[in-house]
Amino acid sequence: MEIKRLWEQDVPQVQALLMDVVSRLPSDALYSTDRLEALYEYVEQKGEMYGVYQGDALVAYTVIAFPGFSASNLGREFGVPEAELPRVASLEGTIVHESVRGQGLQRRFHAWREQRAREKDMLYLYATVHPDNAVSRQNLEAAGLTLQFSRPMYGGLPRHCFAKKLF
Repeated sequence: MEIKRLWEQDVPQVQALLMDVVSRLPSDALYSTDRLEALYEYVEQKGEMYGVYQGDALVAYTVIAFPGFSASNLGREFGVPEAELPRVASLEGTIVHESVRGQGLQRRFHAWREQRAREKDMLYLYATVHPDNAVSRQNLEAAGLTLQFSRPMYGGLPRHCFAKKLF
């Protein structure tokens, strides 16, 4: 399966896949869903989105954000100096449909997003994950991110906060 960059015209498929997969999670707290506007922001200005198709169907996608000085920059949570905030990248949502799980897509996505962050000269890579999401935690650790702290985020949802310094 090939990883392809997604664009504005792909956002409706992304949202449909997101809502489909999240609807079957055992708890709403496991995944913080992005607003539709945020998905468009990722492809238009604040990041990049990549997907994997099986035939014509989007079966997985991932997001890397380059938030700059915006309020959503996770660097502030980690104490990054204001002047270095433009060098923060964050691993935002990854969704993998059940039909293609177990094929290493999340790990491939992590490697791809880290490569993109390095190409953009980012210094810090951050991610958050629900404490009960063992697969995502293991994949973040396998990608070299380390748990820094845990606290409520996104309206009170419990999250582990992971970090990796790139340079």
